[in-house]
Order: sequence, then structure tokens, then C-alpha cells
Amino acid sequence: MPETVLYEVAGGVATITLNRPERRNALSRELSRALADAVEAAAGDGAVRAAVLTGAGGAFCVGADLAGAPETRALTGTSADGDRTRLIAGTRAAVLLHEMPKPVVAAIPGACAGAGLSLAMACDLRYAADTAVLNTAFVDAALPGDLGMAWFLTRAVGPARARELLLLPGRMRADAAAAAGLVHGVVPAGGLAAHAAGIAGRLAAKAPLAVADAKRDLLDAQALPLGDYLRSEADRMVRCAHSADAREAAAAFLAKRAPRFEGR
Repeated sequence: MPETVLYEVAGGVATITLNRPERRNALSRELSRALADAVEAAAGDGAVRAAVLTGAGGAFCVGADLAGAPETRALTGTSADGDRTRLIAGTRAAVLLHEMPKPVVAAIPGACAGAGLSLAMACDLRYAADTAVLNTAFVDAALPGDLGMAWFLTRAVGPARARELLLLPGRMRADAAAAAGLVHGVVPAGGLAAHAAGIAGRLAAKAPLAVADAKRDLLDAQALPLGDYLRSEADRMVRCAHSADAREAAAAFLAKRAPRFEGR
């Protein structure tokens, strides 16, 4: 049986590929577990400084595999307690994508809907092929949403736009998704992988401690009162200022050369 998630590392970038192309990468229990394991591996691998999340076969992820056998789905409809336990377990990948100290780029080659869109929204940066179509989808399936959909949407596009997108689902082409703030850019389909790899490569070349702490600053900025945030920000700023990477950045600037960061 083919692996449901492919994982490879090159040049400091982990590429994580959802690999159920015959189901347009719909989420099964197995795929959700494998995805969380892959993201966890990238988070803990010292050789990885950034990651790309994408899908095989021309789709990103169409959400839950509603046509799959009940034993492969998170929501079986047979036990509310069991469904809740499985659904919470399935959120591990979204939490890891959002909170891990390494930046993640979503490369969206095609269909991206429901929980698949939630996963894309959990990433730090999102780029879509000009052929991609996005859709919150949930309400049209008589469901409110999972994997953090409303939480991510509200923070990405603001509460008013998030209400429209979630309560009035519809197919949204890539250019409209960019205009709405769902994706950061649109590129020709044939160049999407290279574009995402290039963005991830730029991130991987930056000082890892600074990138991790900048991502933590962004997360704290959404959750902490200003006074608490400023204290945490100051701690991280001082820690990075005293790092070898900060000394290397200054030396490289003065020598007019590219810096060589080691993450210490």
C-alpha cells in the first residue's frame, strides 16, 4: 500500500506531501496520523529549518473522506464520544503546523476544501496555483467546521470576512482567494512547486533562532495583552541578540557577504 504522506528533506527544507491522489488527498484517520507524525518529525529535526506542505496528483486536500469506509473516518456517526475523541486527536497536525518553531509554506496545486483548507490556513504562508479552487465547504455539508477553520479564518481575514466565507461557502478561484487574504500569492500551476521551494529556501537560509522567536512573537501577539507580550518579546529579543547567529549577521553585513547561520 502506498504511503499516505511522503516526507523528504533537502537543503534544510522538509517537503511533506499528502499522498492519496486517487481520493484527491481526502483525510482518513491514517493520513491524519501520518501527517501529524511527519510535521512532528520536521519540527524535531535539526537539519530542517522550514517546511512545505502540499498534495499529490493535482489537489491539495478536499477535506474529510466522506465516501470512505466508516472505520477509516474520524466521524463515524455511531458514537458521539468516539467521534469527539477521534476528531480531537485529528487536530494534532493543525496545532503542530501552527505552533512549531519552523515556518511552513502551503503549496496549493488544486482543490483545497473543508478540513484541507483548515490545514492550509494552519501554515504560515500559502501560495496557490492559478488553477486552484478553495472552499470552506462545511456549512453546505450541514457541518460547522473542524481543525480550527473559524479560528484560523478569523485571524487571517478578519471576523467580518470570515463570517461570509464560513456561512456562505462557495468555490473560490485562486485570484479571488488572494484578494480575500486566504493565500499570499498565485503562481502558474507549473511553477508552484519551485515557487514554494524557493520561499521555503529563503526561510531556511535565515537565522533559525530569530525565525522561531519571530513566529512565537506572532503567536503571542494574538493571545497576550500588550504588557505581557512586550515582556516576552524583550526576552526573545535579548536571547537572539546574544546569539552567535546575531554576531554572524553583523560580521557578514560589515564584510558584505552572505551570512552563515548555525542556529546557536
